[in-house]
Amino acid sequence: MSDLPYRFEPTATAAELHERFDSLDAGAETDDTVTIAGRLLLRRVQGKLAFGQLQDSTGRIQLFCPAQVTERFEEFGNLDLGDWIGATGEMMKTRKGELSVRVREWVLLAKARRQFPDKWHGLSDVDTRYRQRYVDLWVTDEARRAFQIRSQVVSSMRRRLEAQGFVEVETPLLHAIPGGALARPFITHHNTLDIDLYLRIAIELHLKRLVVGGLERVFEIGRVFRNEGIDPRHNPEFTMLELYQAYADYEDMMRLTEELVAGIAEEVVGTTRLTYGGQALDLTPPWRRATMNELIAEHAGVEVDLEMDVDALRKIASGFDVPVDDDWGPGKLILEIYEKTTESELWGPVFVTDYPQEVSPLARAHRSKPGYVERFEPIVAGRELGNAFTELTDPDEQRARFEEQARLKAAGDEEAMIVDEDYLRALEYGLPPTGGLGIGIDRLVMLLSDAQNIRDVILFPTLRPEQER
Repeated sequence: MSDLPYRFEPTATAAELHERFDSLDAGAETDDTVTIAGRLLLRRVQGKLAFGQLQDSTGRIQLFCPAQVTERFEEFGNLDLGDWIGATGEMMKTRKGELSVRVREWVLLAKARRQFPDKWHGLSDVDTRYRQRYVDLWVTDEARRAFQIRSQVVSSMRRRLEAQGFVEVETPLLHAIPGGALARPFITHHNTLDIDLYLRIAIELHLKRLVVGGLERVFEIGRVFRNEGIDPRHNPEFTMLELYQAYADYEDMMRLTEELVAGIAEEVVGTTRLTYGGQALDLTPPWRRATMNELIAEHAGVEVDLEMDVDALRKIASGFDVPVDDDWGPGKLILEIYEKTTESELWGPVFVTDYPQEVSPLARAHRSKPGYVERFEPIVAGRELGNAFTELTDPDEQRARFEEQARLKAAGDEEAMIVDEDYLRALEYGLPPTGGLGIGIDRLVMLLSDAQNIRDVILFPTLRPEQER
């Protein structure tokens, strides 16, 4: 294969050819010469006539190859599915109305040494689809569509936030202290400094440092890592949008969330009225607002409140088969009851508001409900799409919350936080009233592409080691 070209210069893509020539009548021929390149994903030979289907990153175009016109005709007929080729010829439509390039010249650009699946059957083995995404993208239309949607979602999100005055930044992936979420981190070691570091579990604390520094509207779209289970909704590394806005509270974040998600949906898929998993889903604002306790009453048929006796809450939890830890207070018990009985039933979209302070160490105390905080999660199609607070700005209260988290960690809670002295120092310089929001990019793409598994929207999901065959 040493004679393969070092470069090739197409003059058009498949999509461009369809845009320019789809209006040709069946049987029409032109003098318009084009050069196109891509993979050969279908080929058939009928005597002195061969057909191929070439696919590039924009779509497909038929290759029409008469023996008397196409050079090295027999060699073309022996190409393998998956071979990369470049072809030059004139545009035409067959008598059956198929837009085609009548090939005069062609060149092999790369040989597919492994057999490609039949283009019309795709990859039926799901594990192979995730493990060999480089094949899946060629043979599975849904895969290409999902990742095109993903790119458009991120692009739209950036433009919409920048139009509102948000500044995009990059913050460290390696943290000296894991913080910003209740999650178990991945640990690594830096040899030169001889210290352990943690892959970030959230972007939050560095972004709020930047608000202290005067960046009043700031966001980051980046990778986050959590050493947790793998299932259709979770991957150990995933992508988050986190943003912080000075002078705002969680009511502002609700409005921003519904407007941002609805605007992206309208731009990317053309509507806010979707079908997800065969069920209608309307993202049109305004979204419903309801407290966690109200929703538990609606879906579980029980009234819960922080004022209740903890033993009564334990009894309710046990009645729903929720495993109960002796260290849990009323807030944790209410959250566990909610997650067991209610969250998956919320088709939504709905903003679940007013979380217990016990399970919200970074959120500001509710201005009118003792024991609760100004926090919400947008729930769509039975799953959390994001998380948002009116941010806690008092360094003394934040220290007390961190110290309580440290106590829980010492008692064996691997997801509890550590006291972050530098973050507390930043708060002592003054954090203005601030609203914060995190949205899971992967889950948003799942909704807009009607994907039921997070692996369908992550190009290279985390998988068990491949077994030798």
